[in-house]
Amino acid sequence: MSMSQPATPASSPPAANQTSPMRDEELVVQAGHTSRQYWRDLWHYRELFLFLAWRDLTVRYKQTSIGVAWALLRPLLTMIIFTVLFGKLAKLPSPGDIPYPLLVMAGMLPWTFFASALAESAQSILNNSNLISKIYFPRLITPAAVVLVTFVDLIISGTLLAGLMIWYRHAPPLQVLLLPIFLVEALAAALGAGLWLSALTVKYRDFRYIIPFLVQFGLYISPVGFSTDIVPEQYRLLFALNPMSGIIEAFRWSLLGTDSWRPLDQLISLAVTSLLLVTGFRYFRGTERQFADTI
Repeated sequence: MSMSQPATPASSPPAANQTSPMRDEELVVQAGHTSRQYWRDLWHYRELFLFLAWRDLTVRYKQTSIGVAWALLRPLLTMIIFTVLFGKLAKLPSPGDIPYPLLVMAGMLPWTFFASALAESAQSILNNSNLISKIYFPRLITPAAVVLVTFVDLIISGTLLAGLMIWYRHAPPLQVLLLPIFLVEALAAALGAGLWLSALTVKYRDFRYIIPFLVQFGLYISPVGFSTDIVPEQYRLLFALNPMSGIIEAFRWSLLGTDSWRPLDQLISLAVTSLLLVTGFRYFRGTERQFADTI
């Protein structure tokens, strides 16, 4: 005697308008459409940007004896050297009654940030070659993550300047409220230069040897150890074409209240920084599709 099995009802297909809660958002890469969706892709890969920045930040001072204190020690030692060479031996003047170490440190912070971002973002594409050659993501993320890490160093080093201002009993003026604007300008200058050099280093490996020279040369033509008041008037416009010249003096004006800052120099610095950022982005975008094949 056979026993009949109860019929199992067939599973009905999901409704057309029903969405699975486990379904992730998909990223579709179409030939010829990457330019229009590039900004959307940057937002889509924001977690990768934060991951790369956090990875670089955690391994930056790994296995070092003093760790993150290097972010304070480097500008401190440089400030001492510049104070002895320019303040004691060369006897360069300091505007107003501002102590010379404060003048140097206020200029050293933005310059160290810019120089570090320049050197490290230039190597960012090559350092992430394994990732770039395997998966798609906007390559702009890699130099931008490096700039973010160096910006964290800038914030940490800022505590050293705050300590010196307390030591010398120099209170910041009211225009310190404008400092975030100059921080954004410094970020834009570092990112624009980093985009240029990161793309050029992939194509021309000679830039790995040129960049240290550029950083050293830039230190001499930037008002780090001196005030722009000593620059002759006939060379003031040429000197202002260096975007870090206006940024450094803007930092000093907002933090220390120096009178060597000029609005015209700041406008020139802002124009050069904007040009550097726009052209750097366009050149980077024009060459990034070849990175995976070149590296």
